[in-house]
Amino acid sequence: MTTVRRPPPGLTWGLRGRGPADVPVEADPVDLPTAPERPLIGGSGRGVRVCVVDSGVEADHPLVGPLARTWRVRKDDDGLHVEETDLGDACGHGTACAGIIRRTAPDCELSSVRVLGERFSGSGDVLLEGIRWAVRQRFDVVNLSLSTTHVRFADELRKLADEAYFQRTVIVASAHNTRVESFPWRFSSVISVGSHQEDDPDLHLYNPQPPVEFFAPGQKVRVAWLGGTEIRSSGNSYATPFIAGLCARILSSRPRLTPFQLKHALYTSAANVRVHGHR
Repeated sequence: MTTVRRPPPGLTWGLRGRGPADVPVEADPVDLPTAPERPLIGGSGRGVRVCVVDSGVEADHPLVGPLARTWRVRKDDDGLHVEETDLGDACGHGTACAGIIRRTAPDCELSSVRVLGERFSGSGDVLLEGIRWAVRQRFDVVNLSLSTTHVRFADELRKLADEAYFQRTVIVASAHNTRVESFPWRFSSVISVGSHQEDDPDLHLYNPQPPVEFFAPGQKVRVAWLGGTEIRSSGNSYATPFIAGLCARILSSRPRLTPFQLKHALYTSAANVRVHGHR
């Protein structure tokens, strides 16, 4: 039986029942641009390669548009293999995430690696292989709206997260929807995301109470779904691709930024970060 480790009290996995005014951050002016305006996220994602590691993506969904390429991780008696596929989406989750990325960064180059099956089924070793493959393809941004609670995968996932960080591949990872430990969002080398419940679809917030670093729209949001449809759904899964899309937009205008600098750009543009004398 797997023992799920629970975090100590006080850690914030999501922003529910609270709003931006409840998490103000007072920043030293030296940390922010001298202009009183918030730094623009700028760019449309053009030239930025984004990979959705999930359940696949439905081809030509009207809210997703064209995909560059699609792969899947296949497990058989000989081990794990990554191969091109036209199977599409097994359960809708990957299409939902891809649609949010497309809405946020409309001109990015979007690809998919399928690691989940029907009813969100999957295994830690398939997830690990999908992340490993995406990192070693040197995508600019990897959206990971899923995680594993199995501690045995943590060390290898941490190594992969560090490998991505130092080669300038940004992993944007969803925090678990419940207060349990899971990976790789818990690692400081990724950008970790929880959801807020504000109505503003373009609002993101910095979290002054880590381990989750940022909050983005994730409650009752409109998402693409199977069969060219759309639904409303909630979860940290849908906040994560919004931040991934913001990363793509920033990188399209400043392609030389490192993951560390990207985190700083997200921090300085967060709605709840106030600089003394400016707000």
